[in-house]
Amino acid sequence: MKESRSEGLPALTREQRAELHAELERELARLDRTMSTSRDAARPVSLDQTSVGRLSRMDALQNQQMSADLHSRNEARHAEIVDALARVANGSYGTCARCAAPIAYGRLLVFPEARLCSACGARES
Repeated sequence: MKESRSEGLPALTREQRAELHAELERELARLDRTMSTSRDAARPVSLDQTSVGRLSRMDALQNQQMSADLHSRNEARHAEIVDALARVANGSYGTCARCAAPIAYGRLLVFPEARLCSACGARES
């Protein structure tokens, strides 16, 4: 096993695991709501070039691109949370996917979908 600064941390308690599971479920529901309302904003806008000025078209295209980017980030986060919920179900949640050390509870409070401990996550960056 690789040496990690996360070694020696206690595993998550049942209460901590339940709290984090509930947070993942809340975040998934929030993302589902956000993505359903933003889906229309990410669709291409048809602009009649004869009735809309050049700056208005540029602004509309920029807004469309920003909406599409936000939707894409939300889809990626959604997939990460679904993956985290699968790890909760199979019992591997809270364990680093790289070094198998426990992931600190504080890290999971901030990033409940985290797959790596802080030491391995820093090496990945």
